[in-house]
Amino acid sequence: MSRLTRARYADGIAALGTADADLGAVVERFGPPPLWRRPQGFPTLMLLILEQQVSLASARATHRRLVARLDGRLEPAPFLGLSDDDLKSVGFLRQKARYGRALADAVAGGALRLDRLARLDDDAVRDRLTAITGIGRWTADIYLMMALGRPDVWPVGDLALAVAAERVKGLATRPDADPLTALGEGWRPWRAVAARILWHYYLNAVRRRKETEPA
Repeated sequence: MSRLTRARYADGIAALGTADADLGAVVERFGPPPLWRRPQGFPTLMLLILEQQVSLASARATHRRLVARLDGRLEPAPFLGLSDDDLKSVGFLRQKARYGRALADAVAGGALRLDRLARLDDDAVRDRLTAITGIGRWTADIYLMMALGRPDVWPVGDLALAVAAERVKGLATRPDADPLTALGEGWRPWRAVAARILWHYYLNAVRRRKETEPA
């Protein structure tokens, strides 16, 4: 399956900047976005489960405490050896603990072969991942983008993406899944690059402004 190399990423940024003046203006103002990546495997999926519907900082803090609790061995078997109280002590809510166990069970039992996902197309990867309790479309899409490096994934369930799209494209309201899906059609086959440009805008023009506003 195709994967974003740095050269292809640069090509995608250039193509989008030429085709869409609003995206080009973001790159002109803030520079090219980083090629954000995450390693493939169980630890990344566990972090994505933790990131669902909470702040990234909170999720990462819980993930760090979990890794420390396991002496650096964030693998399915050691994770399954932790009790509910152990997980609670590092920051897992009951639902997230259930989702984490479902993932660990699937990987440990062979129902989910993470080493084979890179060979599958995007839809097949989504099917494998979303079959696991607690893994939805957003988690699967972010894994496709960040861990597998797919160039044309469009995570319409991402709030920051929707906020940035509203502002960059001058929309009357924040787009939900359907209008965001329609918007992304114009950015094929580089939707994962467009998403990074919009996140880059969000981090520099939205979140940074909030952080500097007086209380």
